[in-house]
Amino acid sequence: MTEDPVDRIVLQWRRERPDLDPSPMGVFGRIYRIARLMGDRMEEVYGARGLGRGEFDVLATLRRAGEPYTLSPKAMTATLMLTSGGMTGRLDRLERAALIVRAPDPDDRRALRVSLTAQGLQLIDEAVAAGLGPQHEVLAALPEEDRERLGDLLRTLLGELE
Repeated sequence: MTEDPVDRIVLQWRRERPDLDPSPMGVFGRIYRIARLMGDRMEEVYGARGLGRGEFDVLATLRRAGEPYTLSPKAMTATLMLTSGGMTGRLDRLERAALIVRAPDPDDRRALRVSLTAQGLQLIDEAVAAGLGPQHEVLAALPEEDRERLGDLLRTLLGELE
């Protein structure tokens, strides 16, 4: 296996601070770089469809909810870990683009429901399919059993943080 820039950083820390174990930098440095590089690729894919990452996340949340692709803003705010103000801004942009509609909740007159429009459904389906392409390309570097193992290992680490 060839040396990468993260290996060089870890080696430099070992040389400069032999009293420390910098090995975690190898793991987290690579996770960070992969996330940043893939995030950039996803932004390109979504941007080509007129979506920012935030708008994609809202549309994808509604799509994953299943038919009728409707949720309350409060439910989406909790899922996406946003403030209500952050959610309102995203919903405003998506509504202006005719990708969602907001309507009164039939069960609670004080509340709203957010739904995908037909145009929003079509766009998010296209964006999800397009976004999976680069992800499959990168993961193709690993055999299937390694991909599954990597997913398991990352799930364990994420569980330590959440």
